[in-house]
Amino acid sequence: MTTPTYKSHISSAFNAELEDVRQRVLAMGGLVEQQIADAARSIKEADPELAAEVIKGDEKVNMLEVAIDDECSRILARRQPTASDLRLVYAVIKTITDLERMGDEARKIARMAEELANDHDHKGGPLPEIHHMARHVSQLVRDALDAFARMDAESALAVAQGDVSIDREYEALLRQCITFMMEDPRTIRRVMDIIWSVRALERIGDHAKNIAEYVVYFVKGKDVRHISLEDMEREVRSGNDR
Repeated sequence: MTTPTYKSHISSAFNAELEDVRQRVLAMGGLVEQQIADAARSIKEADPELAAEVIKGDEKVNMLEVAIDDECSRILARRQPTASDLRLVYAVIKTITDLERMGDEARKIARMAEELANDHDHKGGPLPEIHHMARHVSQLVRDALDAFARMDAESALAVAQGDVSIDREYEALLRQCITFMMEDPRTIRRVMDIIWSVRALERIGDHAKNIAEYVVYFVKGKDVRHISLEDMEREVRSGNDR
């Protein structure tokens, strides 16, 4: 009679460990989301102090990645999970890597904000458009984290679809930046900083899409990286959860 009780106790403890890790990922995601928003605001408002806070805050993001990764390693060693539990740990490890890289991109934007704030000689460049793109990217990150929190494959698919719009917005902003530099060569240095910031936002969108793909992997047991959006949609709507 003691064996089933013992197994139940172990299972309960394991589930608690997995839930704790999942919640820590979401906390890390919330911090990264704030970093992105603050980095975008530091550019819009030419606020070097806020940019400096974003740069400093990246250390905390890095520390969270290390801590969660260590906990996942302990879970793999102690519990030797299989099936969906193993996929969850895998999804967590991959997700925190992408979150850490989002933090790096936010830090890059903040560094560009410092450069732009110190450039008092020349103005210009599509700064309002950057803020508009930043709002879209921030929403995509929020949606990716929500899909992860609920392990919802349909929501994850919507994130992947949303990244297509981010890519289009990125291309349009690049064209604007090139136009600014051609019309006034004095803006080249400033606009190049803007281009790097826009590129960082586009990369954040890519990382949000990656997180969405890990959600689909957990729910469907199917690796949907490097396949077309149409193929991903078929996998999500196949009705075969594992």
